[in-house]
Amino acid sequence: MHSLSRLSVLRSRSRPPSRAQSVAPYQPAGVLSLNAQASADVPQDVVDITLFYEQEASDPSALTSTLNQRADSALQKAKGVSGVTARTGSFSIYPSTDRDGRISAWRGRTEVVLESHDFAAASKLAGQMASIMQVGNVQFSLSPAAQRAAEQKLTGEAIRSFREQAASSAQAFGYSGYSIREVNVGHNGVMPRPVMMMSARAMGADAKMAAPVSIEGGTSTVTVNVSGSVQMK
Repeated sequence: MHSLSRLSVLRSRSRPPSRAQSVAPYQPAGVLSLNAQASADVPQDVVDITLFYEQEASDPSALTSTLNQRADSALQKAKGVSGVTARTGSFSIYPSTDRDGRISAWRGRTEVVLESHDFAAASKLAGQMASIMQVGNVQFSLSPAAQRAAEQKLTGEAIRSFREQAASSAQAFGYSGYSIREVNVGHNGVMPRPVMMMSARAMGADAKMAAPVSIEGGTSTVTVNVSGSVQMK
């Protein structure tokens, strides 16, 4: 009986450690996490000019016809202009009520949007359309092609900055070099900077003149991030 008891104790001592007692995975020494960034303000190369026409009438059907005719006239006038594309914008008709809550009239609004890389051509066309529609808003943006070109250039700059940080940090920690463990390249998209936003009231006095609309684009900030880790050697 005594020998059997001793044998069971020995077996108990020789059991491998449970999962809860297992050793944590090995973490290599000299691993450094880094993040590099490159940004640039890129000139906006696309302009969108929103033209509008508003009208009031007693009959909603007649009002719809009038608004459609005005938008069609604007679209036809824009067809022959090289470098400028025109498309329909928003269209709305809503009732106006009197003090008793009864419909007294109908108001409507139609829009046409001019888009172009040629600011001068778009500005000239908007001025020529003053007898058809007024300028309600002007917005600038960065085209996908310009954004891709900027990101391609900034990616190289961010990668160089990442490698320079890795080399200098390894040397500062007393290592002679490094090897890349993992790296990620990401784009933060485009951060536009607001520029001139003209309202309908601001352009009301000038809308009767066939002079070009004065416009000037701004810039958009394009950013590329490079992050990852290196093994210092």
